[in-house]
Amino acid sequence: MSRPQDPPRGFFPFGNPFRMLSPKGSDLSPWLLSVLNDFELVLAERLKKLIPKNKDDILTISWMKLAMESLCETHSDIKILITDLHLPVSDWEDKWIDVYLDISVKLLDLCNAFSSELTRLNQAHLLLQCAKHNLESSCSEKYIRARSSLDSWRQHVFLKNPRIGNCCAILHSLVESLNLPKVKNSPKGKVLMQAFYGVKVQTVYICSVFVTAFSGSTEDLLALSVSGKPLWAKAVSDLQIVVNAEIRNIVSSGGATVLKELEAIDGSVKKLYPIIQDGMNPIEVEPFTDYVLEMGKKAEEFSQGLDQLTEEVDEFFKIVLSGRDTLLCNLRSTDSASNSAVGRNEGQR
Repeated sequence: MSRPQDPPRGFFPFGNPFRMLSPKGSDLSPWLLSVLNDFELVLAERLKKLIPKNKDDILTISWMKLAMESLCETHSDIKILITDLHLPVSDWEDKWIDVYLDISVKLLDLCNAFSSELTRLNQAHLLLQCAKHNLESSCSEKYIRARSSLDSWRQHVFLKNPRIGNCCAILHSLVESLNLPKVKNSPKGKVLMQAFYGVKVQTVYICSVFVTAFSGSTEDLLALSVSGKPLWAKAVSDLQIVVNAEIRNIVSSGGATVLKELEAIDGSVKKLYPIIQDGMNPIEVEPFTDYVLEMGKKAEEFSQGLDQLTEEVDEFFKIVLSGRDTLLCNLRSTDSASNSAVGRNEGQR
C-alpha cells in the first residue's frame, strides 16, 4: 500500500521515475545543475504557451500547429543539450540507447499516421470546391451535383482512419517507457535521463491529444501524473487540466467531430443541404448566397491550415529521424574504432 506522502501513481505502472532519476545535490556539479535547470525552465515556458487564453482555441488547427511546433523545438533542444553535456555515444549505456531507439521508431509511426489523416482530410477539400462551383450556378442539374458532392464530403471526412485506430497501442507503449532506466555513477547521464523524461512527457501527451482530435474519442486522451520535482511539472499539469476538460466537453456535446474548423464547415453544409434538397430554387432563399460564401471561406481556411499543420508534422518526423540516424552513425563509428583498436592490439602480439 502506498504511503500517504507518495505521489499518485497515475499512468506510471512501475512507480515514480524520479525515485530513480532525481539527483542528490552532491551528485551534480553547479554547472550540470545549471544545464538541467535551463532546459527545464525553457520547457516549462513552452508548455505554458500551449495553455490558451480562450478555451475555444483548443483543438483548432492553429492550436495543433502551435503544439507541433513546440514539440519540434523541444526535440531540437535535447540534441543541443546532449552536445553541451559533452557526453559521447560511447559513454551511453546500452539500455539508454535501446530506450531511445524504441521510442523514436514509435514516434515515426505516429507521425506517419498523423500525416495520413491530414492528407485524407485535405483530399475532401476538392469535394467542397466542386460543390461550391455547382452551387454558384443557376442550373438545377448542378444543384443535384452539389448535393452529391456534399454527401460524399460528409462520408469521407467522418470515416474512421484505421491508422489512427492503431495509435492506441503505440501511446500505451510510450506511457510505459516513461519509466526510465536507472542511472549509476554518471552525473551527466542523470541529467540526460531527467531531460529526456520531460521531452517524453510533453511528446506523449501532445500525441495523445492529436489522436483524440483525429479519432473523435477521449479513450486515448492521457492524464499523466508527474512528480512535483521538475521545474515544468506545474505547467504540464495546468495544461492537461485545461485542455482535457475542454476536449471532454466537446466530445460530450455529441458533435460529429472534435476538430473545431471541421465542425464549423459541417455546420455550413447542414445549412445548405435542406435548401437544395427540397427542390426549391435556392436563389430565392434569402441567405443561400451567404451560406455558399461562408462554406467556401471556411473550407479554404481549413485546407490552408491542414497544409501548415502537415508541414509541422513533417518537420517533427525529420527531427526524430535525424536524431535516430545520428545516433546509429555514431554507434557504427564507435564500433569501427573499437574493432580497429582490437586489430592493432592483436597485431602487436
